[in-house]
This record gives sequence, structure tokens and C-alpha cells, in this order.
Amino acid sequence: MAVDVVTFGCRLNALDSASAAALADRAGLEHAVVVNTCAVTNEAVKQARQTIRRLKREDPTRRIVVTGCAAQIDPAAFTAMSEVDRVLGNAEKLDPARWAETRQALDFGIGTQARAIVGDIMNVRETAPHLLEGAGEAIEGRTRAFVQIQTGCDHRCTFCIIPFGRGNSRSVPMGAVVDRVRQLAEEGYGEIVLTGVDLTSYGADLPGAPRLGTLVRAVLRHCPTLGRLRLSSIDAVEVDDELMAAIGEEKRLMPHLHLSLQAGDDLILKRMKRRHSRRQAIAFCAELRRRRPDVVLGADIIAGFPTETEAHFRQSLDLVDACGLTHLHVFPYSARPDTPAARMPQLATEVVRERARRLREKGASALQRHLAAEVGTMRHILTERGGIGRTPGFTPVRLSRPLPPGTLLSLRIAGHDGARLIAA
Repeated sequence: MAVDVVTFGCRLNALDSASAAALADRAGLEHAVVVNTCAVTNEAVKQARQTIRRLKREDPTRRIVVTGCAAQIDPAAFTAMSEVDRVLGNAEKLDPARWAETRQALDFGIGTQARAIVGDIMNVRETAPHLLEGAGEAIEGRTRAFVQIQTGCDHRCTFCIIPFGRGNSRSVPMGAVVDRVRQLAEEGYGEIVLTGVDLTSYGADLPGAPRLGTLVRAVLRHCPTLGRLRLSSIDAVEVDDELMAAIGEEKRLMPHLHLSLQAGDDLILKRMKRRHSRRQAIAFCAELRRRRPDVVLGADIIAGFPTETEAHFRQSLDLVDACGLTHLHVFPYSARPDTPAARMPQLATEVVRERARRLREKGASALQRHLAAEVGTMRHILTERGGIGRTPGFTPVRLSRPLPPGTLLSLRIAGHDGARLIAA
């Protein structure tokens, strides 16, 4: 591959990077690196800029193309960097014509000389073709493949800049998703993960407005060779009745869900412009467990949101136990420019960091309880590279002997090492 890629941020960026690299190679771009940026925090943007400078120092002759959410939101910041040769927006990075133009401009000095090609992401309406390009990239060996079924977000949480990087919600038609999953299953992938920016908004923009639950049922019905199906992060308030029923009834739909909760106090949730209450979050988790007793739950929680008092924060700490969370993804609050939350009274940096530390400690304790409870059980394990497997609840398992990736077998859990389960 002539084009290298450096990826920051989420799983979707990793999928986009695979597509962008393939398109750049197809266009004939040589001796270049694509930096696919993230905008979710100030630190992510800072790291991208530092990486760009380092790449140019290491090889002054290498061409650098910057794309991703940070480039989409603030292209001028990257075109101002002398190290950057071209900036492509989030839609443009998945457009073959834009990569052909970039190659012409960088290799031959012909065509458009604009250093930034970044359109209005809010006007993008395309769905299926570019979202499925490279979406089955085997980024975790031959075990697990990811299919992006949706991108963008129609909601406007006060802390979040991502809709301005990804645009409005757009969904891949059901038939295209089913065809892609069937193809990957037939190629031997043991597990498929459906992913998106706002996954549970899936289908609202499609004819007939199918919901995510309808898609899940269709995938499982029409892909009989698929062993396991997973969902990425979901928003509890958007979960439809069919999806709840599928979680309880479809054994090939894995009992691991990552929830976008963000906080445990109602006032903070209101100031975040979230659409659920604390009571609703707890009730949702209880209903999940009623339907699927073996469900394992993770969640995103923000520490140190503007105006958050110690009492507010303790509600978030307590939510871990109230919802029975096992895996926490803790975000120290980071003020993003032009978001409503950035104009609210900010907490001191040391307070934000200290609360993030306490949340992580709470999450670590919850994980230890989960690992201990798994000891002595029999679990269906899907093997990965490096002598590791995953339970249906996505808990990593250290295998007693190396096995080929993609093997599915039942093993007894003999213990744990504090981070992973240990198979007998």
C-alpha cells in the first residue's frame, strides 16, 4: 500500500480510514500519509496536530493529507499548517473523484490548487455506497468485522461537536446492509458489529422509516450462517420495541450493550440536552436484565460537566451501581468551541480530572465484580489472535492454548487476572 493512514478517535474513523486508504491507492497517490482526525475533545485535536508535525519532521518529502471530523469542522486550522498538503472533508474523503483530483494536484501540479476541499456536511444526503465501502475491513483479524449502517446525528447535545463533523443522520438501506453482512459471514467472519454515530436513529430517513429492531431481525433471518451479531453504542431513549424484543429472543444477538448515558443527575442531563432522565436510564437497564439476564452493560459518562456540583457528580457515581454497569468509558469534560456547554460556567481543570479519576476507579471496581462473578461459568468463546477470546458479553478471555482466530467453542472460566478471564 502506497498510502499510510494515521487514525484518531472512534471505530467509525477506523472504518473510514480503510476506505480512504483504498481510494487513495486506487487513485495512484504515492508517498503520502492520510491523517484522519477526531474532534470529540481538545486533546484529540492537539494530538493530531502534533502527529502531523512529527510525520513531516521524520520525512520532509512525504505528502500529508488531513481529513476527519476536526478537519471538517475547522479546515483553516490545518491549511494554516505548513506541513499539510491537502485537507479533505468527511464527505470528500470517501469520494473517488476527490482523491483523483488530489493526486493530480500533488503529483503533477494540475487541477484544483485549493489546499482545502471541504463541503457543507449538512447538505450531504448520500447513504449506502460510500458507507459500505471498506466497512467490512478485518480490523480485528478474521474474527470480527464492522459494518457501518448509519452516520451523522440529528440531535444537538450541548457538549457535542460531532454533528458538525459528521452531518445529519443518514442510514444505509436495509437490503444493502443484509447483503454486506451475508457476504462477510460467508467469507468466514464469526461476528459482525453494526455500528454508527447514532445507531438507534437508524432508518428515520429511509422510505417507510424502518427501525433498528427491524434491521436486526432481517439480518438474523436472512444471514443464517452468521454466528454472532453485535451492536455498538446505543441511545436508550431511541430503542424501539422490536429491538427490545430481539434482545430478549435472538440468541445470536450478543448480550452486550454500550449505552450513551453521559450523566446520572437530572439537572445535568437537562443542561446536556439529553432526552432521558435518571429514572428512565435505570428502568431501561432493569428491563434489559428482565429480558436477557446475562446482559453486560457499558456506558459513556462525562465527568466535570459545566455547573456540575459534588452532589450532581455523586449521582453519576451512584448510577454505576443503579444500572449495573460493568464497562465505563469516562470522558473528562472538554469544552468544544461553538457548543452551548462551552459558554456555561466551567469547572476547574483539577476538579474535572479528579472526578474522572473517581469514575474510573468506580468502573474498575465494577469490572472486578463482573470478572469474579464469571468464574466457574461455561461460556461460548469466539477466539481472536494472541491467545485471546471473547465471551458473548464481550469480556476478554485468556485461552489455555493457542487456537485459530474465529473458532467458537464452549469453555469453563477458571479464574481472572484482574483484567481478563482465564479459561480452564
